[in-house]
Amino acid sequence: MISVILTTYNRPDALQAALTGLAAQRNHSFEVVIADDGSTSATAAIIEQYQHNLTLTHVWHEDNGFRAAAIRNKAILQSQGEYIVFLDGDCIPRPDFIAQHETLAETGYFVAGNRVLISESATQRYLAVHEPLHLWSLPQYQQAARQKDFRRSFALHQFPGQFWRKYASQNWQGVRTCNLGVWKKDLQTINGFDETYTGWGHEDADLAIRLLRAGIKRKDGRFATTVLHLWHPENDRSKLKENEQRLASILSADRVEAHTGLREHRDG
Repeated sequence: MISVILTTYNRPDALQAALTGLAAQRNHSFEVVIADDGSTSATAAIIEQYQHNLTLTHVWHEDNGFRAAAIRNKAILQSQGEYIVFLDGDCIPRPDFIAQHETLAETGYFVAGNRVLISESATQRYLAVHEPLHLWSLPQYQQAARQKDFRRSFALHQFPGQFWRKYASQNWQGVRTCNLGVWKKDLQTINGFDETYTGWGHEDADLAIRLLRAGIKRKDGRFATTVLHLWHPENDRSKLKENEQRLASILSADRVEAHTGLREHRDG
């Protein structure tokens, strides 16, 4: 079984759109674990609406600043699947999202997907009327791109085959946890996300660096798993410099395991 770990924080309208996309999946052999970084009861109310449409677990911790690494680790520990797909709560999956990730999953690899960006005005307009973006046809996406609602819409095309995907550049740049497939055993090997990253920035890059260093290769999930990324205001970047220093530290070291990660939760 696949476990989708869906990260969210006080964005119930976007979360509703993401959950609607997951409820419409053609492949039903997955669970959803909500990694909730301290949202209010409005988010819990949205999650409750989908309890009958999806196999759902809500993992929450109190709001103590941006702690995406910590809540994702807690969600990993609550997950039942052997394979983890990370998805952000403002990213809408199309109906074949799970099926594509299942097809691409392969021992010894993680799958780095991508996203199409939706403009601020279009995001507000679509969410206001609960537009079913996940069900649109390719011509509809192309029309939206011509109207400047979408950026990078070419990524919504799908290309067949798998072998070429293994020729992805084996570097960490461009790996984002808004669309990432990883075997749980590989996450356990590297001790999950490093929770010393607090505030916005680079916890996903750190994870990718350590996966590659552990011998897990990158597989290209573009033109197969692309998600629709709703606009959001820029996150508070007050701790970005500290996180950049942490990233520089991991790049200059040979460390594979997170300083503080999955093991510390289990042992605690």
